[in-house]
Amino acid sequence: MSLSPQKVRANERIRSPQIRLIGAAGEQFGIVTPQEGLARAQEAGLDLVEVAAATTPPVCRIMDLGKYLYTLGKKEKESRKKQKTIDIKEVKMTTKIDDHDYQTKLRNARRFIERGDKVKLVVFFRGREIVYVDKGRKLVDRFVQDLSDVAMIERNDGLEGKAILLYLTRIAPVKKKENAPASSTVPASPSAGPAKTAPDSH
Repeated sequence: MSLSPQKVRANERIRSPQIRLIGAAGEQFGIVTPQEGLARAQEAGLDLVEVAAATTPPVCRIMDLGKYLYTLGKKEKESRKKQKTIDIKEVKMTTKIDDHDYQTKLRNARRFIERGDKVKLVVFFRGREIVYVDKGRKLVDRFVQDLSDVAMIERNDGLEGKAILLYLTRIAPVKKKENAPASSTVPASPSAGPAKTAPDSH
C-alpha cells in the first residue's frame, strides 16, 4: 500500500515562510519563499515537495510528486518485509504423554520453527509427578534431539515451579563454501605410461 499524498506536504500545502530549494536536477537555489519555489516547479511542469521537514528552513525539491510517493511506498513495503514479527509458540506436554501425542506436538513444533517462529517447550508436572523431574528432563532432551536438524536451544530456564521451560529457535542456515576448482592435472591414461619398446620386426 503506497503512502497517501496527505502524508507528504507539497505545493500549496507547504506553510513555512521560507524553504531551502533544490531543483529537479539537484541544483541549489538557496533560501526562497514557497511561492517562488512553486512558481519554478510549475514552470518545469512538476511539483514542489517537502523532503526534509525537520530542518530550518525545511528542504523542498522540485520533482514529480506521484513518482516520489510511489518510491516512498516501495521503501515502506520493503521495510515491513524485513521487520517480520517472530511469534513464540508454546508446546506443552507432561511426562505421561503417549507416543502418538508426542509425535503430533513434535510435528507442530517443527512446522513453527521452519516458518521462522520460536518454540517455548513446557514440560509440566501434575501433583506428585514433580518427583519425576529426571523423567521430564529426559523428555526435554529427546524433544531437542528430535528437532536438532532445524532448531537449537536459545534459552534453557530449567525447572520453574512445576514445569521445565526451554526456548528453541531456528538454526541459522550455514552458507556452503564453493567447492575448490578441480585440479587441472589430467590423470594419465593407461596408454600414457612409460614408452613401450617397439616389437622386433620379423
